[in-house]
Amino acid sequence: MSDASQGLRLYNTLTRTKEDFVPIDPRNVRMYVCGPTVYDFAHIGNARPVIVFDVLFRLLRHLHGETHVTYVRNITDVDDKINARALRDFGGEIASGALSLNEAIRRVTEKTADQFHRDVATLGCLEPTVEPRATEFVEPRADGKADMITLIQSLIGRGHAYVAAGEVLFDTASMPDYGQLSKRNLDEQQAGARIAVDAHKKNPGDFVLWKLSSPEEPGWQSPWGRGRPGWHIECSAMSAAYLGEVFDIHGGGLDLIFPHHENEIAQSRCAHGTSVMANVWMHNGFLQVEGQKMSKSLGNFYSIHELLETDIFGGRKWPGDVLRLAMLMTHYREPIDFSVRKLEEAENTLRKWKRAADLAPAAGSQLPVEVVEALSDDLATYAAFQQLTQLAGEATDFDGSGDNAAAVALKTALTFLGFDIGATKVDETVVAKAIGERLMLIAAKNWTEADRIRDELLAQGVQLKDGKDPVTGERVTTWEIKR
Repeated sequence: MSDASQGLRLYNTLTRTKEDFVPIDPRNVRMYVCGPTVYDFAHIGNARPVIVFDVLFRLLRHLHGETHVTYVRNITDVDDKINARALRDFGGEIASGALSLNEAIRRVTEKTADQFHRDVATLGCLEPTVEPRATEFVEPRADGKADMITLIQSLIGRGHAYVAAGEVLFDTASMPDYGQLSKRNLDEQQAGARIAVDAHKKNPGDFVLWKLSSPEEPGWQSPWGRGRPGWHIECSAMSAAYLGEVFDIHGGGLDLIFPHHENEIAQSRCAHGTSVMANVWMHNGFLQVEGQKMSKSLGNFYSIHELLETDIFGGRKWPGDVLRLAMLMTHYREPIDFSVRKLEEAENTLRKWKRAADLAPAAGSQLPVEVVEALSDDLATYAAFQQLTQLAGEATDFDGSGDNAAAVALKTALTFLGFDIGATKVDETVVAKAIGERLMLIAAKNWTEADRIRDELLAQGVQLKDGKDPVTGERVTTWEIKR
């Protein structure tokens, strides 16, 4: 365990202040982050919390020891959007009886969950310690871990939930300090609620814990009839199952503060009789694409898979570590404008770092103290990256006497931060083919495409030099690795 663990400070959304992080148990630091709802491929906005909290996971493991940190990130595989996607994709097979709805749902969620895992691995993210699926925590479990039905029963028994119109609802008025996280009080919610739509509710802000399922919908048997859980109760059950009634850190996107995280807190505290659910609540900022809110209607809605594997954004594929750096160049709490320009900046920066890191034969065992200190200040990645740039300069200017300590430190830091720092390799056959294509484009006076090939090669560390054959006078192109 590092002495630096005493210096970790994190911004707590619950208190709106940056605080010293003091774990409940330093030998079992516990963190929960809301994961994907697997009805479709994860979009680029979903990537931000995965990357941000991967960095925090790495830092906590460094400060407290790899075996002393438990990171839970769930998969939501029961949701009305999933049901709709299953009907859309497999409606014919379901109608003919060749496939049950549950089987169709499983196909949708398995495909999208598998793609999510491939995508985030390409982004350099470690696997969480545990990755529970919501469907595995609906009913009481043989191992005695927390489950949704038992939590709902506890809430009813404690006077915090009631049954009405076939639903089990949380009674927000039963919790005097409901709204602490979002700073929304019940009076404000009542003033803006559409009471006529929810006439069976005691209070307009009451939310669903359990709802009945039709014969065509997936469902589980419960004391209130065959049905399925509400969204919020899922995370309360899964976090309690692996982290206990009170744990250290709960994370997610800013958009989850209300209602999801607010209602998680209400359920968990009232079911367990605790004063808090998690001591620290952390939220990453919103993401825009090229200055606009990401939406399908604007045509700027991109999945992680599309950015990695197609030419849909900026006319080219983007490496996972470039996407990772582009996300981390902006402080996690700030809004981020995801753009081609930002990706190009990240790619150029990574190229310089990797060339300098290539000067070291291997990573070292000690992280640069300045990098740890920067990250320990509420994940100040930008300050950490300034240190990396300084190390890259020192490594490149190394005079060759002794060990290149700066290159070793840089390689160590890049490895720790989840970047692929394998030695720069160039496929000469690929370079020769690209040069040939570029020469044909120049002959056709297609300067735009010719410049694109030149720039792509440069981004890979290959610098082209144009000249003339001294005998024939024909244009010739040579190349070299740019360090």
